[in-house]
Amino acid sequence: MPTWNSRGLRGSTLEEFINLTNEKYQEKGLALIQKIPTPITPVQIDSASRHITLAYFEQKSTVDYIGAVQGIPVCFDAKECRTDTFPLQNVHEHQVRFMGDFEKQGGMAFLIIYYQHRDIYFYMRYTDLLAFWKRSTAGGRKSVRFEELDERFFFSMHGGVLVPYLEPMQLDIDLRG
Repeated sequence: MPTWNSRGLRGSTLEEFINLTNEKYQEKGLALIQKIPTPITPVQIDSASRHITLAYFEQKSTVDYIGAVQGIPVCFDAKECRTDTFPLQNVHEHQVRFMGDFEKQGGMAFLIIYYQHRDIYFYMRYTDLLAFWKRSTAGGRKSVRFEELDERFFFSMHGGVLVPYLEPMQLDIDLRG
């Protein structure tokens, strides 16, 4: 079974920013998005701090977030990247499959990638993720270079919203026609 340790908390700041964004969107009546917890079973607990130091995942997770935006079903995953190259190993096959099934049901699926060193977010549409994924599984490049990304889907914090993903989502909707 997969195990959990402190490396799994790398995206916790990004997720906290997204959680705060989702609270703001909910308060404004724009969206209702919930964080999906990953079920774990503790194996070791530090008795002094009472923190879990080792655990295993009970089951494969799907995506980090699921909900609705103005009546549109939405699911997405949050990823962080420290370089200009996003490794596709950070996305799991079962997640790609779930996102594809979600889209087949009329929903919208995407990734939010935070490029830490540039302090910029990227909204990766499922169709783009799938193209990169297929390239990878066909023996091609196993990562996505920053230059390969559609510049229309980069965004930054503004207007008091930490991760304003509704704007690139609207562009995604517009491009779907």
